[in-house]
Amino acid sequence: MMNDKQLVSQALAAVLDNALSIDAISNLLETPKKSEMGDLAFPAFSLAKTLRQAPQMIAADIAEKISSDGFEKIVATGPYVNFFLDKSATATAVLSNILSDGTAYATLAQTGENVAIDMSSPNIAKPFSIGHLRSTVIGDALAKIYQKIGYNPVKINHLGDWGKQFGMLIVAYKKYGDEAAIRQNPISELLKLYVQINAEAADDPTVDSEARDWFLKLENGDEEALTLWQWFRDESLVEFDRIYTELGVEFDSMNGEAFYNDKMAEIIDILSEKGLLTESEGATVVELEGFENPALIKKSDGATLYITRDLAAALYRKRTYKFAKSLYVVGNEQSGHFKQLKAVLKKMDYDWSDDIYHVPFGLVTKAGKKLSTRKGNVILLEPTLHEAVKRAQAQIDAKNPDLPNKTAVAHAVGVGAIKFYDLKNERLNGYDFNLEEMVSFEGETGPYVQYAHARIQSILRKADFQPDAVVGKTHALTDDESWEIIKLLQAFPDVIARAARTFEPSAIAKYAINLAQAFNKYYAHTRILDENVEKDARLALAYATGIVLKESLRLLGVEAPEEM
Repeated sequence: MMNDKQLVSQALAAVLDNALSIDAISNLLETPKKSEMGDLAFPAFSLAKTLRQAPQMIAADIAEKISSDGFEKIVATGPYVNFFLDKSATATAVLSNILSDGTAYATLAQTGENVAIDMSSPNIAKPFSIGHLRSTVIGDALAKIYQKIGYNPVKINHLGDWGKQFGMLIVAYKKYGDEAAIRQNPISELLKLYVQINAEAADDPTVDSEARDWFLKLENGDEEALTLWQWFRDESLVEFDRIYTELGVEFDSMNGEAFYNDKMAEIIDILSEKGLLTESEGATVVELEGFENPALIKKSDGATLYITRDLAAALYRKRTYKFAKSLYVVGNEQSGHFKQLKAVLKKMDYDWSDDIYHVPFGLVTKAGKKLSTRKGNVILLEPTLHEAVKRAQAQIDAKNPDLPNKTAVAHAVGVGAIKFYDLKNERLNGYDFNLEEMVSFEGETGPYVQYAHARIQSILRKADFQPDAVVGKTHALTDDESWEIIKLLQAFPDVIARAARTFEPSAIAKYAINLAQAFNKYYAHTRILDENVEKDARLALAYATGIVLKESLRLLGVEAPEEM
């Protein structure tokens, strides 16, 4: 099915005699702020220099010459050519497409190409907090979005299971640790130790030195250090797996930082062979043009650094997955690190470094304040999910006490509310955590969209609607409110494409809100179930909206209950 932009672009290209390509025309098209000005508008300014005419004259000339096939009318308004689509023909085409395709609507054929997605990556021996949520849900949504447009996503949980913090934790355990207490309540006990030792280190520099010594022992394979590290790691994974199950998130690889311990020597050999390593104040570095600091490959005490490990990880992933793109869903504060990573890979003559993308995001705050595990100022995710489910349950009990399967629905609504709220925010914008606002059934929230979907399913059940019975029929809906929905449904493939291109799941979340609002407005003014000539078309519109709302939510990792 040709979308509205393609229809307009082709009609314009036919009269512009190659003055602009179809892609260039499509990029220039605008949506008028007021619907009475048309559905799409072409600004003629860009042609003024080439055609040596005033934009108003060009617009008038185009409107006179262009074919009106597929349009109600085409008019020139000042320097713009305004296009009014044929509502009946467009509605029939859009609804027929969704009725036939179902949830496969807007799905593209498989490309066979892999997209590696480095996501979630919590630190071992630390609790899974709200701060880890963003990388997890953004990465999971991007995986679903890329799968929708034909790629094979490879979700990698690059666990923070190595580094000096383990030296710090070992020092803390040996000073204050209680094995029985840790076995009973591992993560909270390890967090207490971590907070306590960091507070002590702030006043006593020898603690930091001890931690470095223990981490070096760990890197050198010391038996006691490795045993403690393995114990901390195993206990953490039990808790993480429980939380990932709650979130409905799975991974293709759990290879964390430790996995690359035996793979960094090759990186150092390659850098050395290419003559890229130099010494600076006892450390081994790669000098980078245009950067304030060189890339620090090895410290003066021989310990490796994050960038060494990430170089090894990048090379391993390219060899293993042969990725078309490799995404790193990591906080905005790491932007400098990933610029250095790409620059070093480029100097190593790996052209695929251009296929690596840092997907940064802003911070989650509480009452405007930054969260910090080190200072013990965290919002733990697991109890937060449970509280969200509890609040959803209370609202369901009040609105629909006889709802079957209430527990499952409350879980879908509560967990979905937290995920949706995170994803509706543009990545680079942080947000202040507010559970009450997240779980509200009103406003721009996940439960609001879920409720719109559930309302549609109720209408369809009452009508005993069978989509197969109306496939191929004309769905001549021409009223303004149904037309707004039709235009949104038609735009769904473009929204998905934009979300993938910009790594921005918020495009889909905002779209879902707009579609739910448009349907609720339509529902408030239209008696969908009344027996009249438009009944089948109205039900087809409701069905198609339900399909696209459900698929929008699925792409965000959020369930769409049939009843609420």
